[in-house]
Amino acid sequence: MVPTITAFENSPDGGQGHARDMRVRWALEEVGQPYDVRLVSFEALKQSPHRSLQPFGQIPTYQDGDLTLFESGAIVLHIARNHPGLLPDDANAQARAVAWLFCALNTVEPPIVEREQAPYVERGQSWFNAERLAFLDDRVRIRLADFSARLGDAEWLEGTFSAGDLMMVMVLRRLNGSGLLEEFPNLFAYVARGEARPAFQRAFEAQAAVARAARKD
Repeated sequence: MVPTITAFENSPDGGQGHARDMRVRWALEEVGQPYDVRLVSFEALKQSPHRSLQPFGQIPTYQDGDLTLFESGAIVLHIARNHPGLLPDDANAQARAVAWLFCALNTVEPPIVEREQAPYVERGQSWFNAERLAFLDDRVRIRLADFSARLGDAEWLEGTFSAGDLMMVMVLRRLNGSGLLEEFPNLFAYVARGEARPAFQRAFEAQAAVARAARKD
């Protein structure tokens, strides 16, 4: 039996690799674990069968035997802990890699997502203007500056590629098209290194194929 993950039947990002099943696909590809994908419509996301797996009506979910998980970070961590290839051998380095995974989700991602969504969810509101967008950009820059200083000229966070790098690259990719990442050349190169990994490429193509099929329909 292979694990089954859920993904959008028709992703809002049109196949750019930002939907959160991409994080799980990439992790599974990195460790060489085959998997199945069950595509879910927006309508099905809100119905009881899916809610029994994901109480908030989101993707991805992960099912393997009698284990069901939701939240991309928890799923990636589970994969990393149960397959070689995504955590360092040294126990302290493992702990630090896990810390970076949580950092990506809890410290770096929130201002990036807020900045990403503001033009869509706040447009038309009296407070949304150029000053508001500049404020959001500056909040993101603070996080990027801190992370850029910490990463320095290192290739990966803990010597070898880990689940922490996977999650951080996925979070930083959400800045594509904003121009903000390019202000920090070492972070821009860091993301490019992640995207160049064969496992990333396989996961990206698998997700993009779903988007292409949805457009044909």
